[in-house]
Amino acid sequence: MLLLAVVVCAAPLHGQAQYETAQQTNEKIQQLAALDQSRPQDIPLGAGDLLHIDVFDVPELSRDVRVSDSGDITYPLIPGRIPVAGETAFQLEEKLEQLLVENGLVQHPQVSVFVREQNSQPISIVGAVARPMVYQAIHPTSLLELLAAAGGISDDAGSVVIVTRPVRADGAKAEAGGEANSSAQFEAASQTTTPAPFKDQQTITIHLQDLLESGNPVYNIPVNGGDVVSVPRAGVVYVMGLGVAQPGGYVLQGHGEQITVLKALALAHGLTPFAKANNAVIMRSNPATGRKDEIPVHLKQIENRKSEDVPMQSNDILYVPDSTGKKMLAKGTEAALGIGTSAAVYRTAAP
Repeated sequence: MLLLAVVVCAAPLHGQAQYETAQQTNEKIQQLAALDQSRPQDIPLGAGDLLHIDVFDVPELSRDVRVSDSGDITYPLIPGRIPVAGETAFQLEEKLEQLLVENGLVQHPQVSVFVREQNSQPISIVGAVARPMVYQAIHPTSLLELLAAAGGISDDAGSVVIVTRPVRADGAKAEAGGEANSSAQFEAASQTTTPAPFKDQQTITIHLQDLLESGNPVYNIPVNGGDVVSVPRAGVVYVMGLGVAQPGGYVLQGHGEQITVLKALALAHGLTPFAKANNAVIMRSNPATGRKDEIPVHLKQIENRKSEDVPMQSNDILYVPDSTGKKMLAKGTEAALGIGTSAAVYRTAAP
């Protein structure tokens, strides 16, 4: 099970796990996104886009038009509706030039089409990111570019990114920028392509460590209009008090994985020589009372296998006092919460 760590003390010792802050992770996302140069390519036009059509030297034919819900536009003096959905701006320029000639309006037209508002390619990014948003793809966009646009991940982000992708009516998966991205490539990126709850969706799971550390571009998949990108939040447990070597919080990464008191204590680099191990408590929120219950934990008995290891839940606080802090145990909840809410969050860096 991969874990994130909130570290309060100095840098890790030699041979111990290396940690990086969420800010350092986000700097890496920004750097990799800047290096990811998408090939120049027009995004197809679609419903809701606002276009400006300019006909050189014929100002009366230059105007703004909006693509209708059915994917077409109307244009003065050209009969009927003109389908444009799925075409690029360059393709529409050629079509309009041909129509102007066919209808006897302009002999040698020069048409330019500009996209004033892009509304047809929304990509939603939600969950544990700095700025959840709806991103309009005005050019081919990669997963790293989208994460960078959303400000990167938040402190409590989990270990994966999930892309939910619509499937076209013909059963084919949507593809970015018209590229033929094979299902084999998606499966390589996600390890397994998980069936979505609905038949018209595909889900792709990308591990953040693969995306940021592997250097394999197969994980930096294109994201398309209509995709929903989610960064799930992970549960956090805290190990606090002067009785542990490295107080901090630890973000659970493995979905459905269980962390116990001994595992949490190991992540905190164990007990100090002055720890009151058998005076430790787990502080756990009680939804019925709105307060935190204190559950006694006898660490030495657990370590000596005289008692069962205790499973921890998300947002639990394992508080271990030392000999000087024994009398302050009654105020441990407030002290631990104060430390926990002000501590920096660190992620486990790749080896």
